[in-house]
Amino acid sequence: MAEYNPQIWRINVRTQELKREPVPETWQRLGGRGLLTRIMLDEVDAKCDPLGVKNKLIFAPGLLVGHMLSSTDRISIGGKSPLTGGIKEANAGGRTGLHMAHMGIKALIIEDQPTEAGYWVLHLSLTDGAKWVKADDLAGLGVYETAAKLVARYGDKVAIALIGPGGEMRMKSAGIQNLDKDRIPSRIAARGGLGAVMGAKGLKAVVFDHAGGQKPAIADPEAFKIAQKDFTKSVMEHPQSITYRDYGTQAMPQMTQHFSALPTHNFSRGTFYDVEKISGETMREFILNRGKPSDPSHACMAGCTIKCSNVFGGEDGKVIVSPLEYETVGLMGTNLDIDSLDVIGRLNWHVNDLGLDTIEIGAALGVAAEAGLMRWGNGDDALKLIDEMRQGTKLGRKLGDGAADMGDEYNIIHVPCVKRQAMSAYEPRSIKGTGVTYATTPQGADHTSGLTIRAQVNHLDPTVQRDVSLNAQLNMAGYDTLGACIFAGFGYATAPNGVVKRLLAARYGWDDLPDNILQELGKQTIKMEREFNRRAGFTAKDDRIPEWMTKEPIPENGSVFDVSDEVLDHIYDGIE
Repeated sequence: MAEYNPQIWRINVRTQELKREPVPETWQRLGGRGLLTRIMLDEVDAKCDPLGVKNKLIFAPGLLVGHMLSSTDRISIGGKSPLTGGIKEANAGGRTGLHMAHMGIKALIIEDQPTEAGYWVLHLSLTDGAKWVKADDLAGLGVYETAAKLVARYGDKVAIALIGPGGEMRMKSAGIQNLDKDRIPSRIAARGGLGAVMGAKGLKAVVFDHAGGQKPAIADPEAFKIAQKDFTKSVMEHPQSITYRDYGTQAMPQMTQHFSALPTHNFSRGTFYDVEKISGETMREFILNRGKPSDPSHACMAGCTIKCSNVFGGEDGKVIVSPLEYETVGLMGTNLDIDSLDVIGRLNWHVNDLGLDTIEIGAALGVAAEAGLMRWGNGDDALKLIDEMRQGTKLGRKLGDGAADMGDEYNIIHVPCVKRQAMSAYEPRSIKGTGVTYATTPQGADHTSGLTIRAQVNHLDPTVQRDVSLNAQLNMAGYDTLGACIFAGFGYATAPNGVVKRLLAARYGWDDLPDNILQELGKQTIKMEREFNRRAGFTAKDDRIPEWMTKEPIPENGSVFDVSDEVLDHIYDGIE
């Protein structure tokens, strides 16, 4: 077998040329979120137009991707965000990261811009390099129909990253869908509008054909095997893994309800009047009673032992959507006063098919409801607004550009955004550490940048949130650089004897790693992200929760977001 030799694959979409380059020394010890941020700092003008010729779209598997470590084969996709105007990384499960690693692609850098209108499928393989196929027959199609056509064309062994009509229309909430292990385009790198960046590059889809590829080389196979066994055992035995295997992310509604942190009626309340109707327990009961093809425990990646995904089917035995996640139930359900999982699931399918972020669209619909454009709790009204997006009407495009744009258009004050990105389904006045994350992370309001709901603190006390948020942010930036799912963190945190260090040392032969390598990777990544945003023009004033949330209390507990500006301005002291 040929020696495993990872490279940078660089695609110019104007000339349709592929260059394969050695990995620069300063990129060697980075992957995923950390690597794409390093590339952005090195190569992209931070003041560029996100949808213009100077921005780049980067795919980067994490450092530990390629070995089917449980929940550790994720792909990070990044560029300058058309939504926030700053650095953006969005990651996803599915096949893409694993296939890229087996192809020896350390990072795929897509640059420049086509000179002619139209869309292309970019097929990448070890034998033929880059092949370009006109996508006239796919333009305008949703992701489900597009993926089925591409699988029929290229076979069921490939990985595919693709956009829907939302990305083609350059909507700022457009994401990039990735095939899961069952060839369904259900794993979306959702946040920040990277699908619009892909659309601006003239790409409908990228096909990764890993035929002839191989697993990444391991410097010390025996040490890697021992560390992998320790990690897998810790994942399998952790109580949270068992919970997420049964309920997935839908384990969260009752928990957030308990803290008055479940976004309701456009973030005006923190509890939902009938939470049982949309809870994980109810959803699991539905799935089990309805039977196959519904499935409460589904793996989105090969080798995942947690299986936190799901297939949600209707009473008619047909799949409604896969997966139905807590964030969607929160933003497109309780946030809109919708109490039917079936209705939320169908809304979810349509937003997925458009290739849009359900968090951003749910928040935008909440603003629309406040503006009188839909009735609260009315799924038919929500579906009509989603159809406006599909048709590309003026209103539809505004909705597709997200909650902040909707607030600007209709003069709505109650817009739950930071850096123009919508908040996830955790109310920051009740879970203030997550509010600190929303405010300060370079990524915009994003729970995956540092969720604190499980921290053992008084979540209403503004004086104890700084360290809680910082620790969570550093860990998550580290996991995103490894290519690890957020739920893999339970295993990494409890496995014995510094398992992250041991895995990296065995995989690469690095014998000089610090014991706290996870947080060191996180520090390095966030430091680079903040530098990119500084170059883009961001200041401390951008690291703020919306003013109305600092003045208007959550009615259930009377809490406002009152973590001081001093804390927000100095959270990263010591890492920069």
